[in-house]
Amino acid sequence: MPRKMRLSDRNVMRLRAEESEYTVWDTKVPGLGVRIRPSGHRAFICLDSRDGSSRRRTLARATLMTVDEARIRCLDIQSGGPDARKPTTTVPLFRDFVAAVWKSECYERQKPTSRRHADYMLASQLMPTFGNLTLDRIDRRSVSLWFDRYSETAPGGANRTLDVLRQIMNHARVHGHVEVNPASGIRRNPGRKLNRFLSRAEIRRLHDELDRCVAEEPSRARQADIIRLLSCTGCRFSEIRTLQWKEVGDGTLDLTDSKTGPRTVYLSSTAREIINRQPRIDSPYVFPSPTAPSRPPCRNLPLWDIVRRRAGIEDIRLHDLRHTFASYAVMQGVPLPTVARLLGHRQVSMTMRYAHVSDRDIEEAAERVGRAIVSVFES
Repeated sequence: MPRKMRLSDRNVMRLRAEESEYTVWDTKVPGLGVRIRPSGHRAFICLDSRDGSSRRRTLARATLMTVDEARIRCLDIQSGGPDARKPTTTVPLFRDFVAAVWKSECYERQKPTSRRHADYMLASQLMPTFGNLTLDRIDRRSVSLWFDRYSETAPGGANRTLDVLRQIMNHARVHGHVEVNPASGIRRNPGRKLNRFLSRAEIRRLHDELDRCVAEEPSRARQADIIRLLSCTGCRFSEIRTLQWKEVGDGTLDLTDSKTGPRTVYLSSTAREIINRQPRIDSPYVFPSPTAPSRPPCRNLPLWDIVRRRAGIEDIRLHDLRHTFASYAVMQGVPLPTVARLLGHRQVSMTMRYAHVSDRDIEEAAERVGRAIVSVFES
């Protein structure tokens, strides 16, 4: 049943947010209501039935308009007054909407790493391009021009920044500032196919070169162990880079903050050996920075470029070690749901991107299936 009351400035501000959006209708002016979202955002709305259909129009945020002003505005719209087609509220600038509404309702709910990425994208791309425009002046053409220009130098960065812009503009649409999201429907740049993983020979060469590099310069041992641990756990680089001693359990890593939230990584005997040989110094990190032990190491590993060049695998990324771990798990007959848990994936569909098998394994499988079919014919 519709909620109704005689609206006043005081009782509008006293309305509490609930799990789902709801509207309270005014008993004095039919068709005037105040909409309350789960975020706590509240705005006056008006039912416009002049064209035969009942269409809701957002008047303004309840903090920017009194109830009496909302009643007058609603009556003007319903009667088709001279200012009925004028904007019902001032559309904010992109920078102001981001700084106030979007950051409080969306940004603050994101993980710290996601917020850092958003900060960089806003400062480097979105604010210089769209910051001084009102939200309703950001159209499909301006977004396409920006995206095409940025894609020429950084296609992957353009994709990630487009995702942030799309989220912001979708939230602006929810608040009634734009009718359509101008970032929707723009085709992302094709990404690099995740079809590269190390062969058995490449894995041997990689670890042989790691041993040689450490023998040449013992100071490289910590970087080498990071690479080895990535190889035998399937962890993300950020998870091992920021690994703290308090997260090391008895045969597990109890990560407090991974890409998909807290998760447990089960360690093989090789992985346990790698962690156990790390020196315990006055640092919370298992692999601290050599120059500032209170901090994790830098985001790039100089040793990685050296060993992959020596091993002849320069096209391999550090993340492909995770890809390799997943692929070999599948080739060993580990079920995909189990592989998904090993990788910390919430959905098996994510794991499918990593689950590749070699041509040799496909050939052997075809031979086994062929023999099985023939045995049926001959029986």
